[in-house]
Amino acid sequence: MRNIDIHRMAGEARLNGFHYGVLGWCALIIICDGYDLAVAGIALPSIMKELAIEPGQAGLLVSTALFGMMFGNILLGTVADRIGRRWAIALCIALFSVFTAAAGLCSDPLLFGAARFLAGIGIGGVMPNVIAQMTEYAPRRVRSTMVTLMFSGYSVGGMLAAVLGKGLIESYGWQSVFLAAGLPVLLIPLILKSMPESVSFLIRHGRTDELKRLASRIDPSYRPEASDRFVVMGADAVDAAPIRQLFQQGRARSTLMFWLSCFMCLFMVYALSSWLTKLMANAGYSLGSALTFVLVLNLGGMIGAIGGGWLADRFHIKYVLIGMYVLAAASITLLGHPLPTGWLYLLVGMAGASTIGTQIVGCAYAGQFYPDRIRATGIGWTLGMGRGGAILAPIVIGILVAMKLQLELNFMAIAVPGLVAALAVMMIDHGRSASAVAGQGKAAGGTALADVPQQPANSNT
Repeated sequence: MRNIDIHRMAGEARLNGFHYGVLGWCALIIICDGYDLAVAGIALPSIMKELAIEPGQAGLLVSTALFGMMFGNILLGTVADRIGRRWAIALCIALFSVFTAAAGLCSDPLLFGAARFLAGIGIGGVMPNVIAQMTEYAPRRVRSTMVTLMFSGYSVGGMLAAVLGKGLIESYGWQSVFLAAGLPVLLIPLILKSMPESVSFLIRHGRTDELKRLASRIDPSYRPEASDRFVVMGADAVDAAPIRQLFQQGRARSTLMFWLSCFMCLFMVYALSSWLTKLMANAGYSLGSALTFVLVLNLGGMIGAIGGGWLADRFHIKYVLIGMYVLAAASITLLGHPLPTGWLYLLVGMAGASTIGTQIVGCAYAGQFYPDRIRATGIGWTLGMGRGGAILAPIVIGILVAMKLQLELNFMAIAVPGLVAALAVMMIDHGRSASAVAGQGKAAGGTALADVPQQPANSNT
């Protein structure tokens, strides 16, 4: 009998069409997700004008989707470990596509907010699941790069919303950018057919034939045998309360610090994505110019995500994150000062790289920190607890805008959380991470990713 550890097989595999297929599907889903999330900020000035709402009310309206995202992060990140990742992802796509489109049909602020809340559940639920999916199947040597490359689709979605928004809003009204968001629902049958399922889920349900096919796709040299037995470290350790495991084996402080850093990072991300257009319009820029700043912000986010992932695969990911958070605090603070337009574009790009990009690198770190059996749960709760920052940001900055404070003070309020996040990451105990324990195990001759012995990827017993 051979014991086949697909996780180890995936970690040691050479890149092939299977890996690029997973990357492509996950990136496409995130592009759709990023578009759905960005449309509210893109259309905010037009929505405020047509629905006759004040900045404070507008902040609350934007936050309805973020409330939904908090529930989606926690609920669908945890549920995926029970029902399977493919179905959880399909459910999320259906929610954010249908209800974002429905928001475009609403002329009442309450109905608009309700539709955005339901869409937010789907938007939030996608994130932990695609991160867990990419982390599970990416080869170890390029894992951070592939996760951040995949998640850079978030910025592509934001740029797509900005580019389409400039034309669609002027020609057809703000509703058009929301209605366009319904198209991804057509992808669901293809995703269910093409996306691989979680290894741990397949093992728990005894789906051996699927596991053999999956192993052959990951490693074309694998030849299935009737006696093959598939194992994954910790696959049988999932109990009725996997959330509790986030605080076991010395992970408690680090889990709380992941939550705090995510809270602060999402505050910066959503303060900028929700209010940058309005702040730049208040500074005297036209709507078209203000939307260009959003485009540059998301372009910077994509560059920061890919660059941060590249750095994280070559240097210590923890210290890469700390440096990115410090850069965020500095670049956002400088945005509030009078500068030539060229310098402003550069700073906006740096702000995008060190907020949107940093959030993506932070999610990649969380994915590597937690063992597979609780990976989607760990990422989901990190994003869910951090979502409080996303919810507060549009409201807090909306209140500051309504107070007509100086532009510098508005941007300083967005920048300070970057320093707090840097301190939080410093306090994460990297020695307790799954990746560090795996490295220790490899040095000791192949011990487990958790606290129990691990079988080789392909061993005879």
